[in-house]
Amino acid sequence: MPTFDVVSEIDLQEVRNAVDQANREAGTRFDFKNTNAHVEFAEKELTLTASTEDRLRALYQLLEEKLVKRQVSLKSLEPGKLEEASGGSARQKVSLRAGISQEVGKQINRLVKDAGFKGVSSSIQGDQVRVTGKQRDDLQRVIGLLKEADVTVPLQFTNFRD
Repeated sequence: MPTFDVVSEIDLQEVRNAVDQANREAGTRFDFKNTNAHVEFAEKELTLTASTEDRLRALYQLLEEKLVKRQVSLKSLEPGKLEEASGGSARQKVSLRAGISQEVGKQINRLVKDAGFKGVSSSIQGDQVRVTGKQRDDLQRVIGLLKEADVTVPLQFTNFRD
């Protein structure tokens, strides 16, 4: 029976490249002059630092632009609240979401079931969802349905087998 997996992954190398580009541009742009604005990349977390909250928001927007250019979905970002740092500067932590949680997996299962495709079923397997069907065309329609659905994480479709 044909199957495919629905996963949510982040290319950390592309995130690292986007952070490097954002830091480079923040260092050369006039509006970031003397603001000590920079982005630090740690495993599954970004830390944005700037001299004011206004510059911090601009740095976050710059980071988003660089991530979009590198085809990293903004749905994978989970920004924290703005907080005061030492010396009157501002800081914000942004965590990176990867993997499909149980809630999102249930939402995907519900979408597949409510679509009413004959012979198509889905099951949660760890941090991914496996969709199985009798016909390849039905599975391709499920992929189209999930691409149009408003899910809180970015979805990729892998391991399509006939």
